[in-house]
Amino acid sequence: MDYSKESILLHEKLKGKIEVKSKIPVNTIEDLSLAYTPGVAAVCTAIAEDESKLYDLTMKSNTVAVVTDGSAVLGLGNIGPRAALPVMEGKALLFKEFGGVDAFPLLIDSNEVEVIVRTVEMIAPGFGGINLEDISAPRCFEIERRLKKSLDIPVFHDDQHGTAVVVLAGLINGMKLKGSALEEMKVVINGAGSAGIAIANLLMRVGVKDLVVCDRKGAIHEGREDLNPYKRELAAVTNLQREKGDIHAVLKGKDIFIGVSQGNLLAGEDIAGMNPDPIIFAMANPLPEIDPDRAKAAGALVVGTGRSDYPNQVNNVLAFPGIFRGALDARVRDITEAMKIAAAEGIAHTLEDAEITPEYILPKAFDQRVLKNVAEAVKQACKE
Repeated sequence: MDYSKESILLHEKLKGKIEVKSKIPVNTIEDLSLAYTPGVAAVCTAIAEDESKLYDLTMKSNTVAVVTDGSAVLGLGNIGPRAALPVMEGKALLFKEFGGVDAFPLLIDSNEVEVIVRTVEMIAPGFGGINLEDISAPRCFEIERRLKKSLDIPVFHDDQHGTAVVVLAGLINGMKLKGSALEEMKVVINGAGSAGIAIANLLMRVGVKDLVVCDRKGAIHEGREDLNPYKRELAAVTNLQREKGDIHAVLKGKDIFIGVSQGNLLAGEDIAGMNPDPIIFAMANPLPEIDPDRAKAAGALVVGTGRSDYPNQVNNVLAFPGIFRGALDARVRDITEAMKIAAAEGIAHTLEDAEITPEYILPKAFDQRVLKNVAEAVKQACKE
């Protein structure tokens, strides 16, 4: 199938992918009186007297805003909010289909942190959660931090945390094949944008100590003077040996490579120079950092990518529907690190040990067990 051509035809035919649908019929005067005036006045009064009833009496308990400024869309870059709408519609569609969550695209026609933060703060009362999407680094970090502080509903930047959760899930199951503990692994992450930094933080949270993050100029370490504040924070807690050099030099003798950078970056010799049976997550799109077949031929035990036409797709749809389903059901104010780790374990444990193979360390996107497992894991983490 020519996906580009067929997708244009599909969107043209349907005029987009989502719609608002009524939960109740309005066929009689009684229906109208209950749904709208005069009956609805009693509902408004009940909420005015006790705002917590907003969750019980309105859509708030199951509604998420998908917020973007269109500055970092897929592999397309800064295409603006209007051109980003098809992706936001798609995200809302996935929320509904995989999590039963009603999600609405919210396009903000500004790249200014202050404008985005204030806009989201102003519309937040009608939503049970905020999903930040396709906002470029480093602004995305500041936007998320400020919103998490000012709002009383969960704020989740999926490009960061959804990716990190699924990577951790894959590594949990990868370790079962490797017969090693994750905290003993030597890890290299290539790409220090939103996803790379979030992955590094989550891996350190579960005990990984030997971790080096590289950007376009090579290994990030405390001796570099060209780092932005977020990379400086990373340099203070990673690369404790202060390794230097580009990704090819740093990768030698490591156990795990995680790529959130650019395609065709690595060669077979890079994989062969790693420790025996390395795990490779080459997630650049549309072209991975290394072709999976080439990585396997060079000795990789497990290879994952961001693509659906290769085994072990690291797909955020395994994470965000269940995370929000659990968070909304538990009515939490924040999605914590403990909840993210629980979500990763929920994804990983969807597969029985006997099911796990080098080509199958992550559940498929359509595995109906995933939503239940992730949502329950998040809710349990909330209780704990």
